[in-house]
Amino acid sequence: MPSFGIQGLDVSGHQTSVDWQQQWNMGARFAYVKASEGNYFTNDLFGSQYQGARSVGMLRGAYHFAIPNWSSGADQARYFVNNGGGWSGDGYTMPPVLDFEFNPYEGRTINGFYFGNTCYGMSQAQLTSWVQDFGNTMRSLTGRLPMIYTNTNWWNQCLGNPTGFGDYPLWVAAYPYSATNDAGAIPTGSWDTYSIWQYSSTGPFAGDSNVWNGDYAGLKAFAGTAIPLAASQGISDVRARTPELGAQTSAIVCGLRDGGCYQNYQNGAVIWSPASGAQPSPTGPIRGVWQASGFENGILGYPTSAVVCGLKNGGCFQDFQNGAIIWTSGTGAQISVRGPIRTAWANSGFENGPMGYPLGGQVCGLSAQGCYQNFQSGAILWSPGTGANLSLNGPIRTAWQKTGFEAGPLGYPASDTLCGLRDGGCFQRFQTGSIASSTATGTHIVWGDMESAWRTSGREAGPLGYATQDESCGLKNGGAGNCSKRVPPSGHPPLEPN
Repeated sequence: MPSFGIQGLDVSGHQTSVDWQQQWNMGARFAYVKASEGNYFTNDLFGSQYQGARSVGMLRGAYHFAIPNWSSGADQARYFVNNGGGWSGDGYTMPPVLDFEFNPYEGRTINGFYFGNTCYGMSQAQLTSWVQDFGNTMRSLTGRLPMIYTNTNWWNQCLGNPTGFGDYPLWVAAYPYSATNDAGAIPTGSWDTYSIWQYSSTGPFAGDSNVWNGDYAGLKAFAGTAIPLAASQGISDVRARTPELGAQTSAIVCGLRDGGCYQNYQNGAVIWSPASGAQPSPTGPIRGVWQASGFENGILGYPTSAVVCGLKNGGCFQDFQNGAIIWTSGTGAQISVRGPIRTAWANSGFENGPMGYPLGGQVCGLSAQGCYQNFQSGAILWSPGTGANLSLNGPIRTAWQKTGFEAGPLGYPASDTLCGLRDGGCFQRFQTGSIASSTATGTHIVWGDMESAWRTSGREAGPLGYATQDESCGLKNGGAGNCSKRVPPSGHPPLEPN
């Protein structure tokens, strides 16, 4: 018995009396029961065996033994479904199985019919086409492609190890001579790994003994959810062009949010949904942050691109339904959620613009329902009244910080930080005033009516030029007014544009 996975068994009419409770107590959690063969035989014990497995809590399914030179694949698929080989997404019915292996009647003539050689007297192309005919018919009748049970040597010899069956789960038969966790070679034309391994025909379980290549949650998902053809094809295509993912380590598992599916590999996974298609998610910092955010159930949803590298300073990114994750060795992997802050960053040139890369995720819950995100060269702030604006590191941001950022009397930025002005100066509007800076005059705040008069005169480009000191209050007859009244107005209305 292998030391991994979930144990199971398969039985046929040869097992006339199975103690299902005993099999459960020994550790079996799933069972397959022979339903039919060719289009001439059904298992008289199928019903009792099928229900017996289920009665003790096992997942169970049915298999069909193919005799491909007897009738077409479509004919035998219909016969199978009519005699127990159906499937439903009830959570405990395993997908139907095509048992395709050595000809048990090799060289024999029975009732005038010659059964042929071990390959049923058929060519590799004929057998490949037969399986496709069976599989397509099963899918049209049940909604699922069958799992293929086979022996690697026979499959390679009689079918030529064809491609194109990767969306059919694989059940491989291989009986080692001593205890091992190695199932040996599998048909590599279509598969990287197997879903079930039949490792013994002589115990420990009744009939044949098997192991599911995964955990119980994966087995339940495998039983309960059909794999859409688009998912299996998309995952297979991504895997083919992303060899760095390594060998597959699980079957395709569906039932995720919005009809999604995934398949795990040594170095990551491929994730598919009807809306996003199939995308690779390689092991690394970007996948780690996506996982920490809740995978597809989190704020980002499903990936919509591969990981793309070669950005400024060796950066990489991956797009998702609701944003992106961006990584550099200096900043780590950070989430950029779709919304006004990300839009402002995009309009500024993303990482190539003045802000550089994000240093953290978006943080909300500020005064007036505001949000911010820090970047290498400052921050982007958003509020319902001002929209999203860039706050670049420098004397203006430092002066704003001293007032208390958005919680202080200036409120939120109402424009980006604008530089390249007269005499090398910079300027930024806020909800209740402006901050201007130049090398000659320093950095000063201009408030209220004074700010309005300065704006009317042309600001720094007008006759007044830059402010040379902060506003002074408490002068005779009121002067510039009472500075204690410098508080953001209720509702934070936006100021007029520049």
